[in-house]
Amino acid sequence: MRVGAFVLAAQFPGQGQGEALHRAVRTTDLTEACGLDSVWLAEHHFVPYGVCPSAVTLAALLLGRTRRIRVGTAVSVLPNVHPVALGEQAALLHLVSGGRFTLGVGRGGPWVDLEVFGTGLRAYEQDFPESLDLLMRWLREPRVSASGERFSFREVPVVPRPDELHDGLHGGRYDRLFNARTDGARGGARGRARDATAVGGRAGDGPETVLACTSPRSVKMAAERGLPMLLGMHCGDEEKADMVALWRTHARAAGRPATEIADTAHVSAGVAQIADGRSEAAETLVKTMPGWLRQGLGAHVTVDGRIRPMRDPVAYTELLCGLHPVGTPRLAADRLAATAERTGITRFALLVEGSGDLAATEENVRRLGAEVLPLLG
Repeated sequence: MRVGAFVLAAQFPGQGQGEALHRAVRTTDLTEACGLDSVWLAEHHFVPYGVCPSAVTLAALLLGRTRRIRVGTAVSVLPNVHPVALGEQAALLHLVSGGRFTLGVGRGGPWVDLEVFGTGLRAYEQDFPESLDLLMRWLREPRVSASGERFSFREVPVVPRPDELHDGLHGGRYDRLFNARTDGARGGARGRARDATAVGGRAGDGPETVLACTSPRSVKMAAERGLPMLLGMHCGDEEKADMVALWRTHARAAGRPATEIADTAHVSAGVAQIADGRSEAAETLVKTMPGWLRQGLGAHVTVDGRIRPMRDPVAYTELLCGLHPVGTPRLAADRLAATAERTGITRFALLVEGSGDLAATEENVRRLGAEVLPLLG
């Protein structure tokens, strides 16, 4: 079981944006020091729900500060960017990190971002499959051209090529340098460290890519392309199990290899708050998260004026507390194990900054590492 932190760089009421970003960086430092597996970075524009506008940029910083953990985007919003530009950034981070980068992509929402960046509503409503396919070709082929409805350009070489970590650099001077920097970290954290490519496959495959899935349509899209899913924290175990089963059905229908279907490691997003009692942990979140949710989600503006109703922040926080590892270390471990048993998902991205406080977030991460991970075996 692989447990990581989900970092939104959330700006809670009364906080500055720099404070939220500092907490995100500090959380990543502790995630590695405390033996967790990964950090997943959210990306938002123009809202205090999260003040990181470029998950790949923050990932670059954090990959440079760490030596062992995987760093992933959850997610990079594909309709806002050119897929080749994102592919180049992903390939670069894959190579210079020794294969520790995971590119998570998603469709996002019909937000004003589409107007600001000039991509338009069509990029969200119609063109996502074309963008995703172009991105995946860029990460897998040595030369790429395009002749689609949205993207059309002559054949160009892929530079840098993601597979060069395997073909050219792996086993050479770069690999020796990478290993020298990580061997020490692998000996600590109670032996929980893993090789950089243990999750994402062979280094020569390029960066691991996961797709945020919120509907049967997106599940089908991920399955047909053999991409792991990132499933949202609003989903319970039953819904996630259904989505995994649907993914497998579509993957088989698309002719994906049986070994790939069996080995694909989906990711479950959730919330974690560790305390000496269940009520204490839930109270911490119910006191702080509704204000952040109300302020952050309420700031979203749709590009075309459509109404997007917002969940009741208190009810939503209470829902999350009931679904996820919020409580004692034993309860948290049991909930993670139950989710794994019910859904088959063994990778977790857990929001750890729900208290909104740096010191409390640091303590939460420490307890996850010291008291929950050992119970998971």
